[in-house]
Amino acid sequence: MKFDWHGGMISPTTEIDSDYKNTQNVRRFLSSQCGSDFKFDRELMAWIRNGLAKNMGDVVDEWKRRRGRR
Repeated sequence: MKFDWHGGMISPTTEIDSDYKNTQNVRRFLSSQCGSDFKFDRELMAWIRNGLAKNMGDVVDEWKRRRGRR
């Protein structure tokens, strides 16, 4: 079953599927986990869509790793 990236309840365990979208819902979740200075950049978006299995918690960890934070 497809995940609703626009309105679904996102958690750190939400799997990223082939229909993943950078929606306002995703942005709200990532801002709540990463801080108000969260923003997408091309490198992060490419990493999210690189075809490897990951979940939203992995995205949070990667964003923080790239910013030198934990």
